[in-house]
Amino acid sequence: MAIHAIGDVQGCYEPLARLLDALKVDPASDEIWFVGDLVNRGPRSLEVLRLVKSLGRAATVVLGNHDLHLLAFGLTGQARAADQDLREVLDAPDRSELLDWLRARPLAHYRPDLNTLMVHAGVAPGWDPLQTVKLAREVERILRGDGCAAFLAGMYGDEPARWSTGLQGTARLRFIVNCLTRIRYCDADGRLDFVQNGPPGSQPAGLVPWFEVPSRATQAVRVVFGHWSALGFLQRANLLGIDTGCVWGRGLTAVRLDGPARVTTVACTRTAPAG
Repeated sequence: MAIHAIGDVQGCYEPLARLLDALKVDPASDEIWFVGDLVNRGPRSLEVLRLVKSLGRAATVVLGNHDLHLLAFGLTGQARAADQDLREVLDAPDRSELLDWLRARPLAHYRPDLNTLMVHAGVAPGWDPLQTVKLAREVERILRGDGCAAFLAGMYGDEPARWSTGLQGTARLRFIVNCLTRIRYCDADGRLDFVQNGPPGSQPAGLVPWFEVPSRATQAVRVVFGHWSALGFLQRANLLGIDTGCVWGRGLTAVRLDGPARVTTVACTRTAPAG
């Protein structure tokens, strides 16, 4: 048995297939964790969804912002210009089955026995692992229920930028989604910034990577995340960033989570169009 976490796939089916072969994955005994963004920008999002879904209980997927873009496009018709490559998924005969499967994925996955929390982008500085999962479930209930389309229609926006227990309704849900699927930088008080996306050191004064806030409540748990291709592979004590920019022509990375953190990366020659 082995447990591996895989970085952002973003429609890069062929590198994913090669990576699973390199890992010698056995769905009957192994676990494969995906940090989200299975789709978008890459050439074969439909095949990626079908492959990961076919892994059954062996696959644990947390939703990323691009996965939510697909759901918004499919269930509300909202689409950015960069989402048009997702049309292949929405025109597929198994469209409804795939969207329903995606809606049922969590936004956070916590395994106390591994002391590991997986999210797509990051965690608000004041949230501990149990609170993170509890807040993620508020959104998950909406995504899996009759109010999904209405929520997705109002999901986009950068405000509120700071967490408060008094947040309610769409504002509360939007902050949870933005934090778990979009965060890179924030200030010392936990106010999120959605403008800066370069590597650490490129941001203006007053902003720090979310994981460098000194009072962060998840410091004692290993946090596995993706989303930040400009950051690249990052391995620190209790911190594992594994978006190595496959869709930008770099690589797709897996890290073993049970036992020594063995790293496996396959090359990807795909370069996504801008947008």
